[in-house]
Amino acid sequence: MIWVVGNKGMLGTELCDVLKNEYKLKFIGTGHEVDITDFNALNNFIETQKKTNVHFSSIINCAAYTNVNKAESEKELCYKINVNGVENLAKIAAKNNIPLIHISTDYVFDGKAAVPYTENMKINPTGTYGSSKAEGEKAIQKQTDNYYIIRTAWLYGIHGNNFVKTMLRIFKEKGAAKVVSDQFGTPTYTKDLARAAAFFAETLNSKTTSEVGIRPGIYHFSDIGEISWYDFACTINDYAFEYGLITKKADISPCSTEEYPTPAPRPAYSVLSKEKISKILPWQIPDWKTSLLDYLKEEKVL
Repeated sequence: MIWVVGNKGMLGTELCDVLKNEYKLKFIGTGHEVDITDFNALNNFIETQKKTNVHFSSIINCAAYTNVNKAESEKELCYKINVNGVENLAKIAAKNNIPLIHISTDYVFDGKAAVPYTENMKINPTGTYGSSKAEGEKAIQKQTDNYYIIRTAWLYGIHGNNFVKTMLRIFKEKGAAKVVSDQFGTPTYTKDLARAAAFFAETLNSKTTSEVGIRPGIYHFSDIGEISWYDFACTINDYAFEYGLITKKADISPCSTEEYPTPAPRPAYSVLSKEKISKILPWQIPDWKTSLLDYLKEEKVL
């Protein structure tokens, strides 16, 4: 049995779908009803499950405070969820000898690199959100040795608000957009990340980690490619028009980060190296354009 924490969010909802429909794995999902910032609530949940003979083979944590800009004015709440809540989960995992799979972010880096970030490169977050996620990682490493931290970037999906949905709305309502062209990274479809997390859970459940080379530690996952937000917006525009999500192409113009200030600093370069995780995944990580097309096709159906 797998415990999905944060099962109602954009990634958590997708993960539950993937576990059920693709991996055929049994899981229990929890949201706000089991507050991760309350250690006793987590402990009571585990103990209640034990009484019904439910034992977890892994915990996948999708719960997080993710509003990057708002985090600058809600620092206490951000840290409560991303640090204290994560530390509680790590304590529960250690106490019950359960592997913890935790989703982290490219924001733990400062964005000053010129090559894709590897797992062992120094972290140096610049904003509240990134700092909270970095501290969350440290809390996990302090509490348990049996952890699998998966850092990801530029996440979008069917089940929540994200850059792609925002662009589609702007294209429809305004027909024009100005998008930052000097920040580079890789978009990641939630379904792709969910499949990676599910593979980790499946492997841990079957206890064949040594056979496939999975070891506790940090892993990077995003789709393949390296683009700017402007490039991403232009491709969304092209595909949306081609597949009938918009009736006319929008006028998109590039701008600099200085021209588009935000409360929270953004990394100028946050491409993640997938070399480590690619060696253990049984499938090839898709190119970001392929996944964007899959997402837009799904959007049209839904």
